[in-house]
Amino acid sequence: MEHRQRRAAIATEKTAARLAELYGTRDGMVQRQQARYQTLLDRFEETFGERETVLLMSAPGRTEIGGNHTDHNHGQVLAAAVNLDALAAVSPRADRTVCLHSEGYPAIEVNLEQLEPQAGEEGTTSALIRGVACRMAALGYKIGGFDAVMTSSVASGSGLSSSAAFEVLMVAIQDRLYNGSVIDFKTRAKISQYAENVHFGKPSGLLDQMASSSGGLVNIDFATEDPTVNALSYSFADKGFALVVVATGASHANLTPAYAAIPAEMKQVAEALGGKLLADVDEAAFMAALPKLYHKVPDRALLRAFHFYGENRRVAAQVQALKADDVEAFLAEINASGLSSWTLLQNVYAYPEEQGLCLAQAIAKAHPACAATRVHGGGFAGTTLNFVRTEGLDSFIAANDAVFGKGCCHVLDIRPEGAAEVSLD
Repeated sequence: MEHRQRRAAIATEKTAARLAELYGTRDGMVQRQQARYQTLLDRFEETFGERETVLLMSAPGRTEIGGNHTDHNHGQVLAAAVNLDALAAVSPRADRTVCLHSEGYPAIEVNLEQLEPQAGEEGTTSALIRGVACRMAALGYKIGGFDAVMTSSVASGSGLSSSAAFEVLMVAIQDRLYNGSVIDFKTRAKISQYAENVHFGKPSGLLDQMASSSGGLVNIDFATEDPTVNALSYSFADKGFALVVVATGASHANLTPAYAAIPAEMKQVAEALGGKLLADVDEAAFMAALPKLYHKVPDRALLRAFHFYGENRRVAAQVQALKADDVEAFLAEINASGLSSWTLLQNVYAYPEEQGLCLAQAIAKAHPACAATRVHGGGFAGTTLNFVRTEGLDSFIAANDAVFGKGCCHVLDIRPEGAAEVSLD
């Protein structure tokens, strides 16, 4: 197919229907996505010239609705893929080089003849590309090179997991080009996590990658190495609520030690009680052991263990509330989660002089349209998640724009699919 034919195909009713499935129809979303896709195809042709095969691949960001910092100790979460994504136009190459032009960043090339972690590459996009290929090859999947131009609406620091969207996208591209799209969503998520843990050097759990890879609203139980993923169907919009993520603008720089300390301290408590992770230790046993744990492990570790057990119960309560269509009970659990993260998990700020997440939650609690608020994702900096009544949405956005800057609010819709191809055939 020629470039002009691809551009024309974006404007067809068939493609518009496909884009509506992935992105929703709020505020002219389909038309904005059509223009975005056409611009991406133009960039591809300008960068690489006319190609016989150009694929359009997308992977979503995610929102964490319940289960703050529970996945890495094999707890439960409630999460959803969202209608912000990493999007790429891709063409295969004959060699094993990946050439990526990502909007707003310098072009990079990664030679996949070398798959092991490379000195000096930790913390880079190249590390993620190589890490994905490394793990796929180790699992017996075919890999190869490709040329790609990419754009992402999952902004770095938005709390919607731009890294997971990118990792899942890289797996999906390799799988589509060289394996015929055979990798299931769980394996895709685990490959992505490997790349982030081993090559990129960030000790993340599996929540972000699993939510991006699976799509939809899901309850994930990480009790085993093969997490249980249960899909849920619920429309917050039908109940008169919008999901709004507020980005406070604080930097995530130098926060990796703060993130790493949370799973490490939870595991420290578990190990003191003969387990490896907190999921291995019954809550009653933890409570009974508190007198001997005090002074044996740090006080903050004990508080974070309290959060873990309580958060697992809250996720279960949230799921039951949604199944019972009891939105008020659900929102009460969201508020309780936010309070626990603030007081027990203690991931709402890293430095006393920088408390943007606390301020955002205070603004939300004071606003009559906001029914629930909590820290979103890893914490310490970044974003909050808010359930806002639609009749007061504009006022809520204005209140946050006035403090954190115009554009700080992201109104989200749940995306029903994880990694996806938008076919133009």
